[in-house]
Amino acid sequence: MLAMVLRQVGAPLVLEERPDPVPGPGEVCIRVEACAVCRTDLHLIDGELPQAVYPVVPGHEVVGRVEALGPGVIEPRLGTRVGVPWLGHTCGHCRYCGSGRENLCDAPGFTGCTRDGGFASHLVAEAAFTIPLDPALDPVAMAPLLCAGLIGWRTLRMAGKAGTVGLYGFGAAAHIVAQICRWQGRRVFALTRPGDREAQRFARSLGAEWAGDSDGQPPEPLDAALIFAPDGSLVPAALAAVRKGGRVVCGGIHMSNIPAFPYDLLWGERGVLSVANLTREDARTFFEILPQAGIVTRTRTYPFTQANLAIAAHRCGALQGVAVLVT
Repeated sequence: MLAMVLRQVGAPLVLEERPDPVPGPGEVCIRVEACAVCRTDLHLIDGELPQAVYPVVPGHEVVGRVEALGPGVIEPRLGTRVGVPWLGHTCGHCRYCGSGRENLCDAPGFTGCTRDGGFASHLVAEAAFTIPLDPALDPVAMAPLLCAGLIGWRTLRMAGKAGTVGLYGFGAAAHIVAQICRWQGRRVFALTRPGDREAQRFARSLGAEWAGDSDGQPPEPLDAALIFAPDGSLVPAALAAVRKGGRVVCGGIHMSNIPAFPYDLLWGERGVLSVANLTREDARTFFEILPQAGIVTRTRTYPFTQANLAIAAHRCGALQGVAVLVT
């Protein structure tokens, strides 16, 4: 097999030839068809994820076919198309796993972070943490759904019944969430990096009724603000934009420090929440609504051996949508 490996923090990924992987008990070997590049991969490269283990093969938005079964595995079957998301393992017995909150597990494993991921021709995953996917759909189009889609879905669900939703940062997750909001009948306001007119046009094309700069205010108060950009200064800005009783939900795994802000911004029963990882239940409910929601992902493909180019394009904001590596 071939893999693009991050050997140490800050280094470029290096192509390595490795022995073909053999799945252990409860595992499957997957031939990768596509793997999307996520902002979390940038945090991994920059050393901002304390749980990361190096060297590691990044990539946690994986679509592929099951090529070999480890001992004891019945499902998924050989040849099945599956997705492999960020959450790759839980202990199954801590207080969080026992209460339906496996995303908060005390001893988790993460694809492309603590275990090798999908910037490769093959990977091994725990069978129980794979997601069955429609074999008729395009693997490139599905890849961003395994993180941008799932985390966006969990973030939106934490906003409750908000009718007016502000999206701070209009990248991979927001471009999917905007489409879900439109399908659900919610109103969307997009707030992008100041001066990013291309992103604002992109947001309007996906149903946002207004798009503007994140250092300003939307044209009316929001019921909820979802923050996908890793910029802590957006938290007080979003609090200033939501009405009393509104929620600000931070959807990223890493964010810069949140600056001090006056209590008046929080007063009025406004709330600030964070999203941590995802659950298999999130995947079940998300993929159930996909056929009705009509979500279309905007992607740009790269051979997986050009992962460094895809990462650079993501880092500099040169993409509208998502970079996807293909084998």
